[in-house]
Amino acid sequence: QVQLVESGGGLVQVGGSLRLSCAASRLPTSNYVMGWFRQAPGTECEFVAGINWNGSNRNYKDSVKGRFTISRDNAKNTVYLQMNSLKPEDTAVYYCAVHRNMMRIPTMNSEYNYWGQGTQVTVSS
Repeated sequence: QVQLVESGGGLVQVGGSLRLSCAASRLPTSNYVMGWFRQAPGTECEFVAGINWNGSNRNYKDSVKGRFTISRDNAKNTVYLQMNSLKPEDTAVYYCAVHRNMMRIPTMNSEYNYWGQGTQVTVSS
């Protein structure tokens, strides 16, 4: 079965940076949209960023534009989320997910087919 494993989370001070990675295994193809979501305690899971199959199109939550960058390496079946200028409101569990479509990047979590177990990001002030 498909497995997504996130890594790179941790504790960082305000203004710091983290790079999350998500390695996918047993995907039938790398030609899928991949996304990052996050969920803070007491809140709903929200879309953060998404990237189409070849990286030619990307989509971001408004509050992370200019600070976060999503990228992928299909040879390694890995998607990344570079997070800069982190703020306390970025604190959450971050999940990567796969949507079985090549081009359209959904923002609703119900449209994603596979999910990782999550990695905690904590930004201290």
